[in-house]
Amino acid sequence: MSDFFQIAVLFIAILLFSILAFKRISAVILGPLLAIFIILSTRMPIFQTMLENYMKTAADYVQKYFLIFFLGALFGVIYQHTHAAEAIANKLIKITKGKYTASLIMFITGILTFGGISGFVVFFAIYPIAVQLFRESKLTRRLMPAAISAGTWTWSMNAPASPSIQNVIPMRSLGTTALASTVPGFAAMIAQIVLIVIWLEYRSKSMTSRGLLFDDPSLKPLEEAGRVYEDSELPSAGLAIIPPIVILILFNVVKLPLEAAVLGGCILAILFFYKRISNGVDGWIVVLNKGAQNSVTAILNTALVVGFAGVASKTTGFGLLIDKLKRIKMSPAWFVAITVAISAGAAGSASGGLGVAFAALGDVYKTLNISPESIHRIAAIAAGTLDSLPHQGAQITLLGICSLTHKEGYLDIGVTQILIPAIALICVCIPLIQLGL
Repeated sequence: MSDFFQIAVLFIAILLFSILAFKRISAVILGPLLAIFIILSTRMPIFQTMLENYMKTAADYVQKYFLIFFLGALFGVIYQHTHAAEAIANKLIKITKGKYTASLIMFITGILTFGGISGFVVFFAIYPIAVQLFRESKLTRRLMPAAISAGTWTWSMNAPASPSIQNVIPMRSLGTTALASTVPGFAAMIAQIVLIVIWLEYRSKSMTSRGLLFDDPSLKPLEEAGRVYEDSELPSAGLAIIPPIVILILFNVVKLPLEAAVLGGCILAILFFYKRISNGVDGWIVVLNKGAQNSVTAILNTALVVGFAGVASKTTGFGLLIDKLKRIKMSPAWFVAITVAISAGAAGSASGGLGVAFAALGDVYKTLNISPESIHRIAAIAAGTLDSLPHQGAQITLLGICSLTHKEGYLDIGVTQILIPAIALICVCIPLIQLGL
């Protein structure tokens, strides 16, 4: 079997993953299916490889990160069902007095996710508010998916201090802290925010001037967005912001593990908003059960993709590919950025991509002539680039929520969540790291 074929099998598997994921085939099916494809193509022992490599890698990921997914999902559903997330959003809306609608939605989702609330929860919690604001501003719905997800999947997940899983995976793999490469990380965060705002405002004005408004007969009719609550029906925004702040303090200042920090936020949120769930304990059991179910789905989707990396990393082609990459004269920073970005693109997930990259290349990264802190920040930002290719499950879900097709809504997603993070990584983060900052 030629070296070319051994390497080509890996790229064919990645391409198949992207195509089939775009067709909405679940990662729960794709992970083991494409692992078997690689095993058969490279003539590895199927049952031994699936049990010893695939399942071990997937199980290791669940062991390391299940509690983070579980507690994060609980915190998210608490904020969704008590409407605490909406209370924070409504308070921020008043600051701009109806202006800069798309950018405002981006800031709201970013602040909520930076405070520890799950991205998927933010999608559903903010969607009705986004519909109301876009309608009042007569702004085209085509920009809504990008506005909602730009804050969720960019700076809020890759910045220093973020309690996101994308910041935690490098911590656990490299022994770093959440504030690794603070200066390059925050500089890249600012660059992403500025560029996203510039793009969203440019597109808002451009599409409005072309006659593309909220009421657009060329788009699929909007499904019922759900009721938008008045301020009097919502909890205090001042009270609602306290648990996310407590999570950030416990995680970054007190230096508690993220699991302990989010648990503290959950307990505080339940104490603050206990009366907002009807039927007392029984009502709360229903809410928490929903969060628990969400966490299992989320971590299985990711772990079963990471298991695919456990198989790929044991192939002859993978070893040949790494050897060829090492021979190319590129800096360690570029090696990390490229390999993590490709992994995220293959997985269709930033967290899955990081899991894939560190499972397959963790030992290689540690031998590079670059600090663990630098690897951490480069990997966190790089994971948030090619993860947002059209086959990403989160984007497909969000476009569906907004009743839009890829043709109608994906361009702005691609610019804000692939191009802009890549610019921040290439033009800001890596140069600052190479300067020793």
